[in-house]
Amino acid sequence: MRFSLCILSLSLAACSPQADIIPTGGNAIAGGHELYRMGCGSCHTIPGITGAHGKVGPSLAGIAGHSYVAGQLPNQPSNLERWIQHPHSIHPDSVMPELGLTDEQSRDIAAYLYSLD
Repeated sequence: MRFSLCILSLSLAACSPQADIIPTGGNAIAGGHELYRMGCGSCHTIPGITGAHGKVGPSLAGIAGHSYVAGQLPNQPSNLERWIQHPHSIHPDSVMPELGLTDEQSRDIAAYLYSLD
């Protein structure tokens, strides 16, 4: 496990997310760690996250350039954070699980996703 975290840290460093200028106010590096820890890559393809090659949900590459989050919400930090934290409040039948994330965790994850090219 320690080796995996080391590789994850190196992978995240290579992506160079700029945590201090992300519009969410979150920490992109911490968000990358959360994406890995929560196993988000089992459903999504997420650049920079080791083993994140899932095909159940959409690829999260370039999400900052998408017009909408969850197919209906304008793509802005508060909406992405809401979707990450409480997807069933937007789509009750969504297969995206409610993971019990805190406000800080959802901000950090959104910061990471917005840092992707």
